[in-house]
Amino acid sequence: MKDLKKYNNKTKAAFVLLIVMLIILLSNFNTLQNSKKTNENINAIHKDRLVAARYIFQYANALHFIKANTLATTLDDVQKKEIIKTALLRIQNIDRLYLNTVLTPKEKTAFTTFRASCFTIEKQSENNNWQQLRQTSNQALQTLELLSQIQIEEGQSKLAQSNALHKGNTLLGELQIALLVILGGCALYLLMVKKNKINLKIPESPSLN
Repeated sequence: MKDLKKYNNKTKAAFVLLIVMLIILLSNFNTLQNSKKTNENINAIHKDRLVAARYIFQYANALHFIKANTLATTLDDVQKKEIIKTALLRIQNIDRLYLNTVLTPKEKTAFTTFRASCFTIEKQSENNNWQQLRQTSNQALQTLELLSQIQIEEGQSKLAQSNALHKGNTLLGELQIALLVILGGCALYLLMVKKNKINLKIPESPSLN
């Protein structure tokens, strides 16, 4: 009976240790997954938002340059067309880079509108419609404002996700520390506590002498 009770206690202890180790293992796995997602969010903020914001800034500069040249009194129509054509080619080069970033559905719609405005600017330049061209440029700039706002919103969303994952990792880390403290306490207890052995002293037979 004593051996059976001892065996049951060992089994219970092993079962508890196994559960604790499993919890720690799962929390470690979850921490690694959260770290991976956080890294992906950081890369997305840089590649798809900060870099895209730089492209939007370049777009805006090109449009302001186009508008300024339509108002230049020192240039004739032919010169204006050549300058605008060069600026539009620069915009088209940026288009290819911008399309390599990850675009949300809302961003795709706004970017399509922006490219349509650029196509309209090209046609208006060919027809010397400078006033209408400036109006179209203003519309394109408004679309860029929308794209810029999307970059901010998406960046904030990724940052919020990363902060939530970091908070989750912190909680899991605290849980692991608590479990390890419990395990250490149990191990220390088992090492230090010893069962008092009961020694039965059998009296000697009385001497017959």
